[in-house]
Amino acid sequence: MSQGRAENFDAVDIIRTKRDKGTLTSAQIDWTIDAYTRGVIADEQMSALNMAILLNGMDRAEIAAWTAAMIASGERMDFSTLGRPTSDKHSTGGVGDKITLPLAPLVAVFGVAVPQLSGRGLGHTGGTLDKLESIPGWRANLSNEEMMRQLRDTGAVICAAGAGLAPADKKLYSLRDVTGTVEAIPLIASSIMSKKIAEGTGSLVLDVKVGSGAFMKNERSARELAETMVALGKDAGVNTVALLTNMETPLGLTAGNAIEVQESVEVLAGGGPEDVVELTVRLAEEMLACAGVHDADPAAALNDGRAMDVWRRMIAAQDGDPDAALPVARESETVLAPADGVLVGLDAMAVGVAAWRLGAGRARKEDAVQAGAGVRMHAKPGAVVRAGEPLMTLLTDTPEKFDRAREALADAVTIAPDGARSGQKLIIDRIS
Repeated sequence: MSQGRAENFDAVDIIRTKRDKGTLTSAQIDWTIDAYTRGVIADEQMSALNMAILLNGMDRAEIAAWTAAMIASGERMDFSTLGRPTSDKHSTGGVGDKITLPLAPLVAVFGVAVPQLSGRGLGHTGGTLDKLESIPGWRANLSNEEMMRQLRDTGAVICAAGAGLAPADKKLYSLRDVTGTVEAIPLIASSIMSKKIAEGTGSLVLDVKVGSGAFMKNERSARELAETMVALGKDAGVNTVALLTNMETPLGLTAGNAIEVQESVEVLAGGGPEDVVELTVRLAEEMLACAGVHDADPAAALNDGRAMDVWRRMIAAQDGDPDAALPVARESETVLAPADGVLVGLDAMAVGVAAWRLGAGRARKEDAVQAGAGVRMHAKPGAVVRAGEPLMTLLTDTPEKFDRAREALADAVTIAPDGARSGQKLIIDRIS
C-alpha cells in the first residue's frame, strides 16, 4: 500500500487488516483519524474498525500512534508561561465520585496549578460539571484566556474542555457509545490520554476504578487499562501514575449533583466521609509528588481551611456564589433496612442507576439533569443496622420516578445477621 499520498489509503483495507488481526502502520492510523474527522470515512466504516479493535486489540505502538493522531486533530494548550508546575487528575468514573471538587483546590494550596478539564455525566456515572452547575451562577465554559488568568490568580480551574482539544475524540466517543465499543481498552486509553496530553499538563494522576460501579468490572482489565495509559503518558513526556481504586460501593454518602457538592464542601471544611477524605488526600499526595513537591501535608490543608479558601476563590472566579444555598429536591422517600444485622454490601452500580433514574443523570448527551436529585446513604458496608431504620433517602423533583429507582435498588443491599465486613481496601494498587 502506498504511503506517499495520504488519499491512497482505503478504509476497507484498513478494516480488513484489523479484522484479520493485523497491525496498522502509523501512516494508516494518521490517515484514518484525519479522514474520519473530515468525513471521508463514514460512521459505519469507523464502527466496523472500532469493533475489530475491540475484538483483536492493538499493540503499544498502534495505541501510541492512534493517540498521537487524535491529539493532532486539534489544538494543544501550553501552560509553560504560568511559572509553576501543573498537575491534573482523571478518574475513569464511578458512583459518588466527587473527588475532583475538593482535590483541585487542595493541590493548588501548595503552588501547583491544576487545569482540570472535566466532562458531563452519561448513564450511571456522574459528571463533575453537572455537579458544579448546581452552584448558583457557576459557569463551566471559559475561554483559554479566562482559564489561564484563573490558573495564575487562583491556581485551580475546573471547566469544560474547549471544542478545539482532540475533536476526533468527540466524534469517536459518541460513535462508540451507540455501537457497543465503549469497553475497548485501546480506545478508552487513547480517548482519555489524547485529551489529557493535548491539555498540556506536566503531570497526571489516573484514578482507575474497579468494581460494580466502574467501567472495568475486574482488576485484570483495570490494570491493563492503567498500564496502557501510564505508558502513553510517559511516551508523551507527561509524568504519569495510576491508582487502582475500589468502586464496589459508592464513594461517600451521596450520589447526585447538589448533594455531592455539599459533601465536598464538608470535606473542605475538615469533615466529610472517611473514604472521600482518604482518596482526596492520597491523590493530592500523588499529584504533588508528580509535580516535584514532596514535603506537603494535604491532610493539614483540609483541616486548617487553606483548601476551602482556594475553593471559594475558584467558584467565585467562575461567577458562582460559594455562600448560596444549593438546590434541594422537592420530593423525598426513604428506603428502610429490611432486617437487623451488619450491612455487608451496598452495590455501587445499583445506587448509580437509582440516582440516574431519579433525575441526577442523563440517558443522552442533550438531556437535562435535576440539581437536587440523587441518593443520600445513611449507612456504609460495615455498619450495624436495625430493621425499619433508614438506609437511604431518594431525592427527586418528579415523584413518579420513585418506583423505577426502587426497582434499581431491589438487590443493592446485603445484610448479614452477624459478623463483620471482610473489608476491601479503597486503594488497591499503584502503577507507575
